[in-house]
Amino acid sequence: MEKKDTILGLIPQQGILPLYFYKDTTVSIEVLKALYAAGIRAVEYTNRGEAALQNFKEMRKVCDTELKGMYLGIGTIKNGEMAQTFIDAGTDYIICPGLIESVAAVADRNQMLWVPGCMTPTEIIRAETLGAKMIKLFPGNILGPGFMSAIKELFPNLLFMPTGGVELDKDNIAGWLKAGCCAVGMGSKLITKQLLEAKDYAAITNGTEAALAIIKSLKS
Repeated sequence: MEKKDTILGLIPQQGILPLYFYKDTTVSIEVLKALYAAGIRAVEYTNRGEAALQNFKEMRKVCDTELKGMYLGIGTIKNGEMAQTFIDAGTDYIICPGLIESVAAVADRNQMLWVPGCMTPTEIIRAETLGAKMIKLFPGNILGPGFMSAIKELFPNLLFMPTGGVELDKDNIAGWLKAGCCAVGMGSKLITKQLLEAKDYAAITNGTEAALAIIKSLKS
């Protein structure tokens, strides 16, 4: 099975895609380990600061040596050149805040999964035409589960995942899954600024376990 297909199966199975960035390399690595300890096997590290590339390279090494079965993706990719830089650094998949054709081209050339951020049916249709298999509904809290319900039948062959403002709350997550999303992207509501600053990795593991338990209960 191609890596792309493996990840397309893994994210819906996991039901949640944790995403974060932190300027400190050690903290970035420890958060990765905390997520792994909770049972996470796909993570999005966001390209949000100057340290992102260097941190990502170190995180890649840790995944390869210590975290068996962890797929490390890069988010906030806004052009093809940036996509290629992180492909060279060993990313497993690419996530974008918008629909960026140069990223699609680079990812396809490298047989890599790319997930565009979309906000309108027109963007989703364009993404599907370009070969996207999974769509990031962004920003999720602006669009809401009602948007997903309204468009779902138009796109039977696409997977959808909201990101942005998804709460660590059973009703909120349930709304998205019932509307037809395969997973939810969770950033600052799961890996909060306070937990990062306090380096409270146990709390990150516990919060992630709680989120996975919510997903499991909703799916069963």
